[in-house]
Amino acid sequence: MRLKTPREKRILYFKTTLRWFLYFFIIFLSFTVMTSGSWTKPVLLVPAALCIAMSNDLMASAYTGAFCGLLIDIACGRLLGFNAVVMTVFCVAMTLIFELYLRKKFINYIVTAAAMTFLQCWLDYKFFYEIWGYSDVERIFTNVTLKVWLYTLLSSVVMYIIFRIINNILMPKEHLTIEEVIRTS
Repeated sequence: MRLKTPREKRILYFKTTLRWFLYFFIIFLSFTVMTSGSWTKPVLLVPAALCIAMSNDLMASAYTGAFCGLLIDIACGRLLGFNAVVMTVFCVAMTLIFELYLRKKFINYIVTAAAMTFLQCWLDYKFFYEIWGYSDVERIFTNVTLKVWLYTLLSSVVMYIIFRIINNILMPKEHLTIEEVIRTS
């Protein structure tokens, strides 16, 4: 393994700090957008958390998912902790899926983000509307929940582009020495 010089370590620490600062800036900007306007707006914190989970390790994605889930609960007026648990599971699953099975490509992200955002919207509908047996509750699913899911899916394209730019510039790259390449092949 190649040893890093103190200058390389400082650059790595600076880039990592700047990357996480930009992540949290986007999270708080998404939270601000979510707390303004009408009921049919995208849940921007879901694609932001999934983009972060796609590129980071398990612990960072779990903490990010829990934090974004708590912010979703606050923004949507839900039971505190419901979306935190859901988002933590989704972010850990996203990290494992992209570490073990899928490449970090746009189509893979969109398919997994579509499935996870639909599941999050469906669970929200089930636990906060349908379980109480209101009359004509299906109209909420078709008129509100599906629109929110579609808006969230469309916003996940923009989130992917933003996070892809941040990660291309600030994500540390692993460099192998010639000895490591010879030993691994």
